[in-house]
Amino acid sequence: MKKLVSLLLVLVLAIGLLAGCGGNTPSTTAAPTTTKAQGLDIKVGLICLHDENSTYDLNFINGMKEAGKALGIEPIIKTNIPEGQECYDAAADLVDAGCKVVFADSFGHEDYMIQAAKEFKDVQFCHATGTKAHTEGLDNYHNAFAAIYEGRYLAGVAAGLKLQEMIEAGKVTKDNCKIGYIGAFTYAEVMSGYTSFFLGARSIVPEATMEVTFTGSWYDETAEKEAANKLINAGCVLISQHADSMGAPTACEAAGVPNVSYNGSTVSACPNTFIVASRIDWAPYFQYAISAAAKGEKIDTDWTGTLATGSVKLTDVNGQAAAKGTAEKLAEVQKALEAGTLHVYDTKNFTVKGEALTSYMADVDTDPEYKGDTEVIKDGFFHESEFRSAPYFDLRIDGITLLDEKY
Repeated sequence: MKKLVSLLLVLVLAIGLLAGCGGNTPSTTAAPTTTKAQGLDIKVGLICLHDENSTYDLNFINGMKEAGKALGIEPIIKTNIPEGQECYDAAADLVDAGCKVVFADSFGHEDYMIQAAKEFKDVQFCHATGTKAHTEGLDNYHNAFAAIYEGRYLAGVAAGLKLQEMIEAGKVTKDNCKIGYIGAFTYAEVMSGYTSFFLGARSIVPEATMEVTFTGSWYDETAEKEAANKLINAGCVLISQHADSMGAPTACEAAGVPNVSYNGSTVSACPNTFIVASRIDWAPYFQYAISAAAKGEKIDTDWTGTLATGSVKLTDVNGQAAAKGTAEKLAEVQKALEAGTLHVYDTKNFTVKGEALTSYMADVDTDPEYKGDTEVIKDGFFHESEFRSAPYFDLRIDGITLLDEKY
């Protein structure tokens, strides 16, 4: 009888584990135990749009786990939470579990995080990629991002070096040096990303052009793979992306086309084509915000991580696919970016409809009409992520062709 009972218990546990492995089934990890951060009791929660299968969400999850380890806490992580009322429900669940600081990782989570912040005034809510904290005026609602456009510029430099190598080897010509890029949506965040990447590539190969296609989803492996194949078939000789699955990298590996990834290395799956990837390291922000909440200190309304804070990073360069000397060149360019002697959006390096810009009013205080409200060009360059943390660069510069647009 004891053996039968034990067997039944094992079966129940196995069924429970299997039930939690569904592709898009909301799930929660980590026990909601009270732990200590810098001597104060605190519980922390993280809401993710997808799960570890998304490179974007995995980057957040890894950052939270790293911060938790450094601070001696055990975070509660909720995955596969859609950009809808489910986000508010997840936030409320975390509050009920005793969390005093709650993070969310996706753009569409913002309104529901604000809803929760208005209801639970003694809890701090921190939202990545959002735009409204500086206009909402809530003491317990905060936005955070990083100057990832500098990381993407560096990744673009690596792409440019690869293009130059291909030109010198006679594989492509300067007048047929076309890059392909897969974006999720036509948001400023994505536009800032593909533009900075392009400018990095053009700093090495000024003749380069780029075509961008959009999937209308942050994570759709099939659509991203189809988009990559479409660009390759259209003559693009190198591919990058701002989308979260392995669709584009694996399509590049199958076609033998060089690829610059995002949010993490894909070298294990794409050893012959992966060059490098840029990413935001969220651990510094998580540590900062959790420590502030634990001490009862104010959290920045808009926090922007940088190369200097360790928030903007590149993966190791894959020597099997990258051009010779790539790592050394990236170190040189990064040093110039950190010193402020090089600016990604230097207006000498791009035009809009054939004209160099001396002024631009960006939509920093987001409104339904997306009306420009803040002058962002001064001292000869576009000042990205300075007036709020989330990107607001939405210029359509010459040399980049949008094949479609999806909001």
